[in-house]
Amino acid sequence: MLFQADKDDASLYDIPTHAPGPQGSLPLNSEMLRSWPSGDLFGLTQSVGMGWEPKRVLGKHVLMISTQGGIRNPDGTPEALGYHTGHWEIGLLLEAAAREFRKLGAVPYAAYVSDPCDGRSQGTAGMFDSLPYRNDAALVMRRLIRSLPTRKAVMGVATCDKGLPATMMALASLGKLPGILVPGGVTLAPETGEDAGKVQTIGARYAHGEISLEYAAEMGCKACASPGGGCQFLGTAATSQVVAEGLGMALVHSALAPSGQPIWTEMARQSARALLNLQQIGWGMQEILTDEAVRNAMVVHAAFGGSTNLLLHIPAIAHAAGVRLPTVEDWRQVNRDVPRLVSVLPNGPVDYPTVYVFLAGGVPEVMLHLRKRGLLDMRVKTVAGTTLDDVLDWWADSERRQRVRQQLAAHGIEPDDVILHPDVARQRNLTSTVTFPSGNLAPEGAVIKSTAIDISVVDADGVYRHTGPARVFTSERQAIAAIKRGDIVAGDVLVLIGRGPSGTGMEETYQLTSALKHLPFGKQVALVTDARFSGVSTGACIGHVGPEALAGGPIGKLRDGDLVEIVIDRNQLIGSVNFVGQGDRRFSEAEGAKILAERLPHPGLMRDEDLPDDTRLWAALQDVSGGAWKGAIYDVDRILEVLAAGKKALGL
Repeated sequence: MLFQADKDDASLYDIPTHAPGPQGSLPLNSEMLRSWPSGDLFGLTQSVGMGWEPKRVLGKHVLMISTQGGIRNPDGTPEALGYHTGHWEIGLLLEAAAREFRKLGAVPYAAYVSDPCDGRSQGTAGMFDSLPYRNDAALVMRRLIRSLPTRKAVMGVATCDKGLPATMMALASLGKLPGILVPGGVTLAPETGEDAGKVQTIGARYAHGEISLEYAAEMGCKACASPGGGCQFLGTAATSQVVAEGLGMALVHSALAPSGQPIWTEMARQSARALLNLQQIGWGMQEILTDEAVRNAMVVHAAFGGSTNLLLHIPAIAHAAGVRLPTVEDWRQVNRDVPRLVSVLPNGPVDYPTVYVFLAGGVPEVMLHLRKRGLLDMRVKTVAGTTLDDVLDWWADSERRQRVRQQLAAHGIEPDDVILHPDVARQRNLTSTVTFPSGNLAPEGAVIKSTAIDISVVDADGVYRHTGPARVFTSERQAIAAIKRGDIVAGDVLVLIGRGPSGTGMEETYQLTSALKHLPFGKQVALVTDARFSGVSTGACIGHVGPEALAGGPIGKLRDGDLVEIVIDRNQLIGSVNFVGQGDRRFSEAEGAKILAERLPHPGLMRDEDLPDDTRLWAALQDVSGGAWKGAIYDVDRILEVLAAGKKALGL
C-alpha cells in the first residue's frame, strides 16, 4: 500500500481551506503605493505571511546567504545529515547574526546554496563536479542576491573548499552594495587519534600492512572530533578563510575559529553590526576589494603556506570584483618576497591543527610580522569600517590577542612556535610556499607547493632533484590501485594524465598524494599531473600542468619507462619538469621536446566516461576564458566573442 495512515488519527483528514491571515496592517503610504514596483509591495505581503511583525517590515533588508546543509535538531543531533561538518553548524552563525540584525532594527532574510565535500568525493566521479560547482554556486548566489531587490547589504556565511570561494566570488560582485564574509571556522582535533587529512589514507595503509583493521575503524570514527567547521589542516577550506580575512572582507581574527564555541558565535554578531555600519558609512564591496587588497591576500597566502587551489580562487574573486587578475609572475614575486611564518598541518615543521593558529593570533598576528617588513599595503579599507593599519594597531594592544594567546600557552603550546618570527622561521627551514616549474612536459607551466616537499629528500643546497621512470596512468582509479598493490616503488615518477578540466573537470587527487605521504617509500616518489591537488597534499607533487593532455599537452605523450627529471629550487622558487631519456639513452630538454612532438598521444588518453555534460560545458567555457591560469572563470565578453566567431564560421 502507498499510504498506511494511523486509522485512529482523525486529524490527518481535518483539512482546512482558509486561514485568518496575519493580523494588523502593512505600514504603507500613498507614495509607496504610487511609486513602488508591485514586487516590492508583494514582498511585504510575503514577509508578514511568514510571521514577521507588520510594523517592523520596512526596516533595512539584509540578505544572509550561506552554504548551510543538513537538518539539525535543536539539541544538535541530526535529523538528516549534511554532506560535511563545514556546513553542518553554520545555521548557528546565521541565527546569531539574525538576532543581532533584528535587535538593530534590520530585517534579515536567509537563502541557502549548500556545498559538496571534497573529502567525501575523493576518488569518485563526484569529484568531477567539485571545481565546476564553484562557478555554478557563485552564479546562483548572485541570482539570489539580485532576486531580493530591496536588500541593502549582504552577509555571506561559508566554510569549505568550494562553497567558501563561491560565496566570496558572489560577494565580490556586489560593487556599491556593502557585504561581509563570516568564515565557518574549523573542527577540533581528537584528543587521541589522527587528523582528518591523515585518516583519509587508512585504505592505502591497510593495504600495505601498515595498520590493522581495528585501528583503521577506530581512527576513522574519531577524526572529526566536533560536529562543525572545516578540517583541522590548512587545506583549501582553511586557506580560503585566511584569504578572506587577508582581502579585508572578513572581520579581524575571524578565520579558523573553533566551530560551535562562544567566540565563534560572537563573530557572527560582530559581523552583523559591522555590515550595518558599512551600509551607514556608504562603503560598498568595491571600496574593500581593490588591486592592493588582492595583493595583500596573496602575501598572507604565502606567509601561511596555503593551498595551491587558491591560485584558482583568488583570480576568480578578483575577476568578480572587476579588479586586476594576478599573473604567474605576480605569484612568483610574492612568494620570493614573503617568508612562510606558520607551523601547521600539513606542512609543519610541527603539525599543529588550525585551531592552534587561531589561538596563536591567526591572520592579524601574521600580519603584524608582515607589516614590520613592509609587505602589506596598510591603506586598504576593511569591513571593520577602517583601514588595515588601524585594525592592526587595535589588534596589537587588544585584550582579545592577549587572552587567546594565553589560552594556547595554558595548553602547553608557545604561541610563537605556531606563528613564528621571520628570523626563527628561517632558522627552522620554513621555505617559501609555491614554485612554478616549466619544461618540455609543462611548456605553459605547472604548480608545486615546494614548501611541502619532505626535507629529507632535498639536497643541502635547498634543491629537490629527482630523475626516475614514468609510471603513466590515465585514471586515478588505476593509479591508486597500483599504489595499493605495491606496483609503485621508490624512485618512480607517477604520471597521471587526462585529468585536467577537459577530462574530469580538473579533479583533485588527494587520494594519491595522501597515500604516498603516509607510506614509508612515498617521499621517494614524485607525482606529475594535469589535475590539481587538495590543499592538504604534501610531497613532490606537480599539478596544473599546461597544456593539459587532452588539449595536446606533451604530458599526454609520455609512456611507461620514459625518464622524467624534476628539479625544484626551493630557495629561488624556480623549477623544471622534463622528459630526458628512454632506457639507457639520455637527451637534452630540446631533444626531448622534439621526440614528444613527433609522438602520438597515449593510447589510453580520453575524457572520463563518467564526465557529466554539465562539467563538459564548464570546461569549454572556462577554457575560452583563459583556463586554469586565469582562475577557471567565465569571461562573458570572451565567451560571446568566440560564440559569435563560431556562428559566423558555421554560417549560422
